[in-house]
Amino acid sequence: MALARYLSHPQVVQDPDVPVPQWKLSVTGAARIEALAASGALADTNVIYSSTEVKAVEAAALLAAALDRPHHMIAEMGENDRSSTGYLPGPAFEAAADAFFAHPDQSYRGWETARAAQTRIVQAVDAVLCRHPNQNTLFVGHGAVGTLLYCALMDLPIDRQYDQPDGGGNYYAFDTITRKPAGSWQPLENLLS
Repeated sequence: MALARYLSHPQVVQDPDVPVPQWKLSVTGAARIEALAASGALADTNVIYSSTEVKAVEAAALLAAALDRPHHMIAEMGENDRSSTGYLPGPAFEAAADAFFAHPDQSYRGWETARAAQTRIVQAVDAVLCRHPNQNTLFVGHGAVGTLLYCALMDLPIDRQYDQPDGGGNYYAFDTITRKPAGSWQPLENLLS
C-alpha cells in the first residue's frame, strides 16, 4: 500500500504589492517546514510534487533537499486563480473565500470557480499517482485547492466547513489506491509526534 500526503504551505509574507503567487514563506512558515524536514517523519516519501507558486516551491524544495528526493513542479496544482481581484485584506478575503465555497459554480468577481479548481486539482493528483504507482507521494500545495481535493476524495459537497485550520501548514493523508483520506486536515506538527 502506498500513501499520498497533501501538505499546504505554512505562513507567508503577505505583501499587497507582490502578486499572491509570488509570495514567499515567512520566517515562521520556513521554520515549520525546516522542523518537519529535519524530523525524518517523511522519510518514506519517494517523490514530491508542488505547484509552481513560490511559497509551495520553497516548502517542497526544503523537504526535497532534506529527504534527497526528486521535486517536480506542475502549474495545475496551483491555488484557485483569484488574480482578478488581486490582494484582498483579511475580512474582505474571508468574505470572498466564503462566497467561493458557498457558490462553487459561480465566479466571485472573476475568480476561478471552486468547481473548476476542484476538477483541475483532482486531475493533477490523479495524473501524478498514475505516473508513480505504488510510491509514497507528497503533494505540497495550497489550502483552498487542498480542501477541494479533500471534498472530492471523501465524496463530500464543496463546503468551507472542510477547509484547513488557520495559518496553513496542515496535511492529510490518503491511500493511493482507494483515494480515501484517513482523516481530515491536521497541523504538520502532528507528523512529528
